[in-house]
Amino acid sequence: MESPSRTHDSTTGAPPPPAERAARPAVPAPPGPGARRAFLTLLGVDLWERFSFFGMAAILVLYLTAAPADGGLGMAPQTATAVFATYMSSSFIAGLPGGWLADRVLGARRAVLAGGGLIAAGHAVLSLTSATALYAGLLLIVVGTGLSKPSLAAMVAAVSGPERREAAFSRFYMCIQVSALVAPVVTGVLAQRVAWHLGFAVAALGMAAGLAQFGLGMRAFAGTGRGPVRPLARTEAAAALRRAGAVLAVAAAAVTAVSLGALPLTALLAVLGLVTLTLPFLYLRALRRRTSVGGEGLSAFTAVMGASAAFWMIFAQSGSVLTLFAERHTDRLVLGFDVPASWLQSAHPLFVLLLAPFVTRLRGGVTTKVAGSLGVAGLSFVVMAGAAFLAREQRVSVAWLIGVYLLYSLGEIVLAPAGLALAAAVAPPGFANRFLALNGMFAAVGVVLGGQLYRLTSVLPLPVYFLLMGTAVLAIGAALAARAPRLRPALPE
Repeated sequence: MESPSRTHDSTTGAPPPPAERAARPAVPAPPGPGARRAFLTLLGVDLWERFSFFGMAAILVLYLTAAPADGGLGMAPQTATAVFATYMSSSFIAGLPGGWLADRVLGARRAVLAGGGLIAAGHAVLSLTSATALYAGLLLIVVGTGLSKPSLAAMVAAVSGPERREAAFSRFYMCIQVSALVAPVVTGVLAQRVAWHLGFAVAALGMAAGLAQFGLGMRAFAGTGRGPVRPLARTEAAAALRRAGAVLAVAAAAVTAVSLGALPLTALLAVLGLVTLTLPFLYLRALRRRTSVGGEGLSAFTAVMGASAAFWMIFAQSGSVLTLFAERHTDRLVLGFDVPASWLQSAHPLFVLLLAPFVTRLRGGVTTKVAGSLGVAGLSFVVMAGAAFLAREQRVSVAWLIGVYLLYSLGEIVLAPAGLALAAAVAPPGFANRFLALNGMFAAVGVVLGGQLYRLTSVLPLPVYFLLMGTAVLAIGAALAARAPRLRPALPE
């Protein structure tokens, strides 16, 4: 996808003359007041949803690895990291059936309402003190996120219009970092200084507030998201809902079996990981037969999305691997105050807020943006290799982690909006939610890979692990940059 400022003659394919380029407006006309109100309403609900997500993500691995005497579950770091990765990747994967239900059965509005309700219920269940409540709460949040996130993104694209789509996603992505900045501080104080489950409870309250705000602002959407884009017949819709209920029943049975010790947690994690790694490619194969997207365009889309998974492989380890490093290997004493490890998660959104006004002005095709993001993500883990090497002797300065957060924050603010805009641009009519879910599914591939590869630290020194991961992602970024001239013509403007 080329820069929005670059245009071509529709007949010859050549750039227009300089005089003609100068006569054209540099940016699209600003949206009307109705579109602005709709955008702000969607932003409000996502702010609260992200508050609940980032608040819980900041404390989950710490809770899982904390000793039972301290109120935690006492998991090994490798297992806790795999649980965290499975939860995150399942949230992305759930966007596929959730997007389909929104497209064909519920409509985007009802999907957001139902999904938000499940997320709030999941956080409320997590506030209970038992292993069964942990897995049941995570399941509810996964299902709710799958329903709400693709529909929110599709509604943002709809109210913004095609000319302003990427700019809208960039602003949206920048603004929700406020929640990501505040949530780890709030939940971290409650969880690590009072009780773990108070941190989960405040996340439930945040999501409930988001639902209330969405309901009050629904008039601004006019007809957007009111019903399914390509509705199923009533009998087919009922059958689809029954199948969804059956899948949920199987998932609930698996959660119950793990909670009771009848099914090994590692076996369930392995199965879910395998499904995550294969599902995006299987679904793309099916879409190739069922949509109007050309084979060359879909192949280019797959290549870019597949490469972007390597970025998320690094990024997703912030809430698990880097949080554990912060707790165990970092000197967090600042002016006599021991900063909770969960608070360091706020450094990343702070950098996104600071960098976004400058980074969003960058121009270039989506392949260039993804390749550059992979470069800084890979470099961040090379830096972590140096920190882990020094940490063998003593705790290292928190500045090492701050530098790492700065690097991949730069990559995220470039890659994430570009990926969403590309998915929305490639999607044919009636498939927007599912293509946006595909963007999340490729992120899930990276999350699962990162969570499973961390198991290598049981046989590899931590500096070697970080170095191998970083250089692998740098190599993928270089390969994508080399293929960019061949991929670019097949991608939409």
